[in-house]
Formats: sequence, C-alpha cells, structure tokens
Amino acid sequence: MRAVVQRVSQAQVVIDGAVHGRIDTGFVVLLGVGPQDTEADVAYLVQKISKLRVFSDAAGKMNLALDQVGGAVLAISQFTLYADTRKGNRPSFTQAADPALGEQLYDLFVARLRATGLDVATGAFGADMKVSLTNDGPVTIIYDTEGNHAD
Repeated sequence: MRAVVQRVSQAQVVIDGAVHGRIDTGFVVLLGVGPQDTEADVAYLVQKISKLRVFSDAAGKMNLALDQVGGAVLAISQFTLYADTRKGNRPSFTQAADPALGEQLYDLFVARLRATGLDVATGAFGADMKVSLTNDGPVTIIYDTEGNHAD
C-alpha cells in the first residue's frame, strides 16, 4: 500500500457538485492499494498514521499526534499512486490492485482508523472527486508498505 499524508488546516472532497467530506485540522490521506496488499498492510498504515507526530507542541517542535490536536482524517482512494511512468508519456496502472480488492482494503483502512477514535471523512471509492486542501507547513509524508513492516 502507498499513502501520501498531508498535514492540513482544512480540506474537503466534492462529488457531483456537493461536499461529500470535510475536515479542519488533520491529515488528507491519499491511499493506493497494490495487488499483493493485505490486512497486515492496513494495520501497519493505521498504526503509523494515527500516531504520526507532526503537529507543533508548545515549544514549536513537531511532536504531537492527531488525537492530541483534535485532528481528523480525510481519506481518499487513489489508485494512481501505482502509476508506472517508466515508458512513454501515458502512465500504466496495471500495478494497482483490482478494484474489488482496492475497495475492500480502503474500507478496512477507514474502519480501522475510526476504531482508533479518530474522526474520518471520506471520498467515494471510484468516484470522480475534486479534492481541495490547505497544506499546513507544508508537511507531506509518504508511506509504502512494500517489504516494510518494521516499526
């Protein structure tokens, strides 16, 4: 799995002209699923993202996690994180998971994030979405679970 995590001061996703999900302080998580991904990858990302300490403490040091700042997550499925751009100018997406697996693991990711007590807004799997955000910092962290489950 691949996740791009952006610290934001606000974000929203619009589908068919209507706001589908909105957060203030927190993370926008763009989540891509690969064909070999499993529940273990979901568990790893949920643990890492829910405890990610990139919010400023009283001393101005990035030392606080989402729950410590009352933050939320806007989780967006993003198969294009598995784009293969090595050949030509049109990306190939054959390295992304089949949509059925992608949706299953995306839904599990959202459910497990919510189970940590975090407020989680979402887009809609497979929908044409317009995501807007104000990246705070900017702070952007990239996770890739391929061969990496060490803490």
